Amino acid sequence: MKTILITGIGGDIAQSVAAIIREHRPQYRLVGTDLHDQHAGVLYVNALHIVPPASSPGYLVRLQEIIGQESADIVIPMTEPELAVLLPQFSVPAKIRWITSGMEVVATGIDKLETARRLADLGLPVPWTIPVCEGYPKTYPCMLKNRFGSGSRNLHLVNDAEEAKYLSARNPEAIFQELLLPEDREVTCAVYRTRDRRAGVLQLLRRLAGGFTGWARVIEDPNITRMCIAIAEGLHLQGSMNVQLRHTENGPRVFEINPRFSSTALMRQKMGFADVLWALDEAENAPVSIPHIAPGTIGVRTQGAVIITPTT
Repeated sequence: MKTILITGIGGDIAQSVAAIIREHRPQYRLVGTDLHDQHAGVLYVNALHIVPPASSPGYLVRLQEIIGQESADIVIPMTEPELAVLLPQFSVPAKIRWITSGMEVVATGIDKLETARRLADLGLPVPWTIPVCEGYPKTYPCMLKNRFGSGSRNLHLVNDAEEAKYLSARNPEAIFQELLLPEDREVTCAVYRTRDRRAGVLQLLRRLAGGFTGWARVIEDPNITRMCIAIAEGLHLQGSMNVQLRHTENGPRVFEINPRFSSTALMRQKMGFADVLWALDEAENAPVSIPHIAPGTIGVRTQGAVIITPTT
């Protein structure tokens, strides 16, 4: 029996990945890691281990101990802080297989300023992006966001120079970025590139709910497809990444790349875009076939709850 270690199992994305594997690859044993155990992660794995924050000097040592203790064959890092720390490990020969999007995608995606720079280097149109340490933006309104990490945490609409001064003083490592409109044209794109360099793109026009995709409809825009494939090829994508963009009046503009599986992993699995399973198949040298998902297909996020009875 092979063992897969999934980090950040307290999060919804890691739990979605674990749920997919449990349903479709029941022969695998699943192990999870997280900062604590006060979450539902234990319901998705056979064993749960506590690790220090990725920023801690002891994180890598502890993770390696768990990998050895559990005889893990495959490791799936699920959070940006961990990816940043583990990045040097991906090029080191080892018995375990890391499921990642590739070193270049990870290095680019964990840094929003680097994302804008690399996409510009690829000749793609990008929103203007400047670190707050280099001064205030020339146009308003704009956005202030964390340079590192993902999601909607610490995301601010900046209306004028006064707000820019106030927010930049409190977020010295943040970035200012062009406000992309309209808000109702946000598209999240799952992009998978196989080992033999075939790329598939699933475009989801989405509506956010609580910072996550609550509703999504499959669309097909050739300009978005071309842009996503150009990014996949230019950054040498190996596996899955998520491209976040808005379709402006001047065309699609990417504002973020998630170098990991995203919060729509379970939704798109049900649609037939099975990138989690494809990554596992390719880790075992099995062939992958990427299907066409019909435009108009709609996915929605549902809620649930489970009661855990204390053991005595």
